[in-house]
Amino acid sequence: MATRDERTTALYGNRFLTEEVPSTLFPATGMSPTDTMRMLGEDLALEGDPMRNLATFVTTWMEPEAQRIIAENLHRNFIDHAEYPISAEIEQRCVRMLADLFHAPGETTGCRTQGSSEAIMLGALSLKWKWKERRQADGLSVDAPNLVFGGDVHVVWEKFCRYFDVEPRIIPLAKDKYTIGPDDVAPYLDENTIGVAAVLGTTFTGHMDDIVGINRLLLDVKEERGLDIPLHVDGASGGFVWPFLYPDSPWDFRLEQVRSINVSGHKYGLVYPGIGWLVFRETADLAQDLVFYENYLGKRDATFTLNFSTGAAMVLAQYYNFVRLGREGYTYVMSQMQQNARVLASNLRETGRFEVIGDDLEQLPLVAFRLAGEHVGYDESDIAWQLSAERGWMVPAYTLPPDAQDVKILRALVKETMSRAQVDRLTLDIDEACKTLDLKGGAHPNERRRAKSGTGY
Repeated sequence: MATRDERTTALYGNRFLTEEVPSTLFPATGMSPTDTMRMLGEDLALEGDPMRNLATFVTTWMEPEAQRIIAENLHRNFIDHAEYPISAEIEQRCVRMLADLFHAPGETTGCRTQGSSEAIMLGALSLKWKWKERRQADGLSVDAPNLVFGGDVHVVWEKFCRYFDVEPRIIPLAKDKYTIGPDDVAPYLDENTIGVAAVLGTTFTGHMDDIVGINRLLLDVKEERGLDIPLHVDGASGGFVWPFLYPDSPWDFRLEQVRSINVSGHKYGLVYPGIGWLVFRETADLAQDLVFYENYLGKRDATFTLNFSTGAAMVLAQYYNFVRLGREGYTYVMSQMQQNARVLASNLRETGRFEVIGDDLEQLPLVAFRLAGEHVGYDESDIAWQLSAERGWMVPAYTLPPDAQDVKILRALVKETMSRAQVDRLTLDIDEACKTLDLKGGAHPNERRRAKSGTGY
């Protein structure tokens, strides 16, 4: 005779089908593994579909073998190098491979991080500390550091400046000018500039700053004014795109003033969330004051990350991708995404409704677009809402930073899992959403507030 628990387990669901789930008070008792799994599954069934999330840069699919590597190593604490020396060695293999990919001239150093935000914080801290070293060696004040970057950066750059007491010198954008170059940077430089940050693949339109021109400017400043101002490249998205789609385009350590680069493994590095990388041009570019030596876990280790304990799984997953795909495989994946992005751009133009932004330039595999000509009754935010409401596509609509804040655009990322059939389906669904808006007018303000509007996922 089956017990009550056995009979209940055989049915779909659990007691929370008729009771409220735990949400405020710590539960007094536990529940069976099956019931717990089902309760969470019911909640998560209401989430958005990652396959239709064209807002996020973050990887939403990996091969089953990679998922197995992750699952089998979730219990492994990466920071414990005494117990897990192979994980530490694999991290350094990845750093050396990235240094090779980014044309480092010789021996260098770097580390894994939780993502590009941590990598940027570390890279910018090193810029600040190296600036302090130079100033103190010359007997000069270190009271007023500043950092120069464009309005096209991720918000983490402003966070760094606020958290670590650095003046942000933010270069405004302009209509039809969504990246920065040397003429924009030059007026902001002085003896207190710890560095310049340039973006490889902005979250707004997918383009790159004029890194070659900015490097040339900094070399001129070094020669003419004696100011050695380093350049950090924020390659969060583009660092895994440009080497494969535009291998002859110099933006990395081939340029003399580029001293450090960050890249997100969990974006176009094709790994699930939780992995980023920071690579320095030379070992000397890492400020030694940021390096701590500890022996908490049985071995004296050097560490310069902002966090401590973290899982080894995503480091191993990144190495899996590097050796699984190689240059040839990454080139294939990036080229396939770029090809579908170009088809989507062409499809959108052919509707007669949209202007595509900058797809004739080097760009991430995405489509940035906006309504063309005169349109009455609705805008890009209304389209984002209607598209989500009708077909479940998550396409963000947002305004650009100052002084281009009057420009509103839509942006669709074309991911590895997006097929040509889905590209055509998306085009049709966008056009159908516009036809609905033609008839009924714009979305209600409450609806518009629910549409995707962020750029930096």
